[in-house]
Amino acid sequence: MQRKALDRIVSWIGFSLAAMLIVAASLLTWAHSFVTHEVRTQLSAQQIYFPAKGSPAIAGSDYAAIQKYAGQQLTTGAQAQTYADHFIAVHLTKAGGGKTYAQLSTEAQANPGDTKLAATVNTMFKGETLRGLLLNAYAFGTMATIAGIAAIVAFVGAGVALLLSVLGLMHSGRTPTSQTVFAEPHDLATAGAH
Repeated sequence: MQRKALDRIVSWIGFSLAAMLIVAASLLTWAHSFVTHEVRTQLSAQQIYFPAKGSPAIAGSDYAAIQKYAGQQLTTGAQAQTYADHFIAVHLTKAGGGKTYAQLSTEAQANPGDTKLAATVNTMFKGETLRGLLLNAYAFGTMATIAGIAAIVAFVGAGVALLLSVLGLMHSGRTPTSQTVFAEPHDLATAGAH
């Protein structure tokens, strides 16, 4: 096979790969922007704020994790995870006496007249629901971050593929038509005769 022809084939495959990577990177960039915007918009609408520094509301929570965002409005997936796991979960553990919503609900069903237990179950249900919703926002925020990183990698890959394809075409232009890459069968027989 002529080296010139091989260079051109490989270069056009590289251009095709670059085009696919550019399309993928564009879609990943759109996904990153869309999900980030939706997470921020939905969380901002809830008007949830971290307690201020030194607030008694922080007492009993994972102080170091909460302190990082003290006084800020909850608008990102990372903040949602911190609020859910280091603030709400700690308070739910205290409110439920270390028992989960499911355990307390089972107890309440066995004791339908216990209004205090019913109130605790109600608190646990609301808290666990909010916690779950915030952790979903965290999951979507993480997916947006991953999509953004993947978009950057795809754009870089497209750039490398384009550069190599251009270099391949330039090389094919300087390669003599007589130069071959793979030996023809009759060339192998001639080489063996010598």
